[in-house]
Formats: sequence, C-alpha cells, structure tokens
Amino acid sequence: MKEAMLYSKENGNKARCSLCRHSCLIEDGEHGICNVRLNRGGTLYSIFYGKPIALSPDPIEKKPLFHYKPGTSALSIATPGCNFQCDFCQNWDISQYGRDGSDRIPKQEIAPKIIVRQAIENKCDSISYTYTEPTIFFEYAYDTAILAKPEGIGNTFVTNGYMTREALDVIHPYLDAANVDLKAFRKDTYRKVIKAQLDGVLDSIKYMKQLGVWVEVTTLIVPGMNDSEAELKDIANFLVETGRDIPWHISRFVPHYRMDSIAPTPLDTLKRAYDIGREAGLRYIYLGNVPGDESENTRCYNCGSMLIERCGYSIQSNVITNKSECPSCKTKVDGIDMGVAGN
Repeated sequence: MKEAMLYSKENGNKARCSLCRHSCLIEDGEHGICNVRLNRGGTLYSIFYGKPIALSPDPIEKKPLFHYKPGTSALSIATPGCNFQCDFCQNWDISQYGRDGSDRIPKQEIAPKIIVRQAIENKCDSISYTYTEPTIFFEYAYDTAILAKPEGIGNTFVTNGYMTREALDVIHPYLDAANVDLKAFRKDTYRKVIKAQLDGVLDSIKYMKQLGVWVEVTTLIVPGMNDSEAELKDIANFLVETGRDIPWHISRFVPHYRMDSIAPTPLDTLKRAYDIGREAGLRYIYLGNVPGDESENTRCYNCGSMLIERCGYSIQSNVITNKSECPSCKTKVDGIDMGVAGN
C-alpha cells in the first residue's frame, strides 16, 4: 500500500478523499466507494499501488483513441476497482472489486519504472491507464506518467470522467489525451444505474478541454436506457458546444453483467445517432463494435476526402501529412500526431 494523494484528515480519524467527485468521508478501518482506498488511523492508502491486474500492449485505436498517434501501440495498465457501479460494465470482474463476487487480487508487484521500461521494450508510444478507472489508481498512474514523459512516452486515460478538478490539475502536465465515457445525458440514469452524478462528468470533459488535454468521448448506446432521439441530440449538442473537434465514438451495446437480458443495440439506432452527430456539427463520429463499417474511417470534415482507412483496430492507410493536414485541401486534421512522416 501507499499513502494516497489528495485527501485530508478530519476529526475522529476520518479521511476525506478528494480524488473523485464522490468526495468520500471514510471512517477509520473503512474503504471508499471504490473499495480500494483504505483509511487506517486517519491515513488514507491506495491498497493496490504497484499491483496491476492487467498489463499488455494494445493498438491505441482499441481505447478507442482515433485522433491520438494513430497506428501506434499503447501499453495498457489497470488495477482492480472502480468508483462507478454500472450495470452494463464490460470489465466488471476486475472493476467491481469487492462487489458481486469480484475479488481477483493481483499476483505481482510492478514498479512504475518497470512499466516505463516495458513500454520502451514493447515499442509503445504511450501508456494507457484503462480497463478499470484510472482515478482510483491515481498515485500509480501519476508516478508512472512522470517517468514516462522524459522517455518520450505519452500518457492517456480511458476514464468515466468523475475525477475532481484538483486531480486534473495535478495530472494534466503529464496527461496527453483521454477518452471519456459519457454514459448518458439524464441525471436520473447516472444516479440510478451508475450511482454517480452527470454534472461532474460534464464538468470534467469541459475542464480537460480547457487544460489542453486531447479529449475523445465514447457513448455506449443501451436500448431503453439512453437511446432516445432527444437524449442523443442532447449529447451531440453538448459536445459541439464544448468543442466540435471532439471525436464521438458511438458504441454498440452487447448483453453483459447485470444487463445480460437486454438485446444488442439495433444498427438503425447507431446509424441515427451518427446522423444526429453530423446534423449537430461534430467533425468526427465513429461507430464502435460494428466491425467493417465505413464509419471506422476518418474523413476530412472540410472536403470529405478519405484520410485514415481502418479495419477494426488496424490502420489500412493514412494519407494525412506530417503537418496533420488533409493532402487534398490542406485543412488541419484535429488531434495529436495524426500524420505519417513522408506524407
């Protein structure tokens, strides 16, 4: 264990965690909502520091991040636990540590410097803190990110966006990009299904943009939960108001976890969401969990030229110039290191 960052000691050996917007007041001997931050005698600890439950190289497109160093590899890392309790979680067996029988314990300790070394050895251009929720293993991610930067290795979060502004202020000098799950656009859905507050996520997305972190957003469309035309329009309009350059990944739901009796998202619903995003004025929209669909590709928002052709997580071609411009009309392609040297 390692002493936590961003907490305060309060009367009666209580500890107030300030990492995420739950702001848990944790009694001595108890855990926060995430189940992985423990108060011992008024000192708050991260119990899985240096103990990853998952560690492997991935295509950066798998995060999904389509406008951050396309075609490169990211060393993906996670520890158990999450500060959300989504009924449709795809990684519930590691994210829901301490709930529903999820009690997998990491078998080895790997120090931040070893993570960075593995990224170098695996020719990864970045490290992605993903699979569970990076906010709950913030200290581990932070220490690793600091070491990665001087080695020319980027850092990305795949996150539910529920960290505090204070946490973002601390990590943002080392955080290059984030994909934020915007799971719905109704306060009741966040409160009842996810056990959190929508406004905190929206604020994090806007604040990341303000800090200069490259942001992409994913929405898993769950039938009967967040698939109404009105709600999809609200999401698209919010993204346009925050930055029409934000790529929106619209992902297909498949039955899982506590929602294993709900049918997969109809393709027509995904196509309508795609059209809604276009009508709202978003520049980049992608459909996820729909292999082979044309919407996996990146086109110039100005002239419509094909820029990046994808098949799943693999890039078939990339004609963006090394100045991150469309070769046909010279329009700037939004993102980080979008082009290929020599183009």
